[in-house]
Amino acid sequence: MLRTTLRPIALIALAAIALPLAGCATSKNKADTKYVARDVNVLYNSARDRLDRHQYKLAALLFDEVERQHPYSIWARRAQLMSSFSYYLARQYPESIASAQRFLSIHPGNRDAPYALYLVGIDYYEQIEDVTRDQKITQQALDAMGELIRRYPDSDYAADARLKVDLINDHLAGKEMEIGRFYQRRHEWLASVIRFRKVIDSYDTTSHAPEALMRLTESYLALGIPDEAKRAAAVLGANYPGSKWYERAYALVKKHAA
Repeated sequence: MLRTTLRPIALIALAAIALPLAGCATSKNKADTKYVARDVNVLYNSARDRLDRHQYKLAALLFDEVERQHPYSIWARRAQLMSSFSYYLARQYPESIASAQRFLSIHPGNRDAPYALYLVGIDYYEQIEDVTRDQKITQQALDAMGELIRRYPDSDYAADARLKVDLINDHLAGKEMEIGRFYQRRHEWLASVIRFRKVIDSYDTTSHAPEALMRLTESYLALGIPDEAKRAAAVLGANYPGSKWYERAYALVKKHAA
């Protein structure tokens, strides 16, 4: 699973959107998420109190209750984002995504829309599995981060999203390499070429590109296409002349020629 520093920027955002209600004391009563009509100030501050105590799931449920009981108040809008953030901290990612997407559907032009998109992206990002597993969620993380960058390119969240996009692309390239090597072990050379070509064509700036070119050299030689093998090795040598992958590719081509 991919892990980078995610929470500092989210906590900064939290401070910007989650200001306590002016003139309202935090409720000291035990939080209860069953439907009991409560003043919006009391309900919202009860949720904030639970969040401060790191009771994230309960805080999220209470923020949901703010929206349910007071849907037309200004605090309902804030509560949607706070609910999404609380679910994220509780690692309940589907619920966090649903809350953030609900905010975006109701308030698409709101100033906090970039933050909501960022939360969606992070929720997917935190669920990325290793390259031996299905990468559907990895693609969803890439799509969400890409949408944030496209719609709000100058936001602080977009800057962080760009860093994560690089890591996600490297992860997706790793998946293609895993499959390509699997085909090589089965001597299914044409299938392996397709996978390694995808790495070169779609993920050429990732850390997997040098190995992909060397694996292409191997596969082309196995297929009996030495000219393509030489071409792949030449590209490898031009771009990564000092790498171990070029040394291996060069040795393969030289051995085949001999």
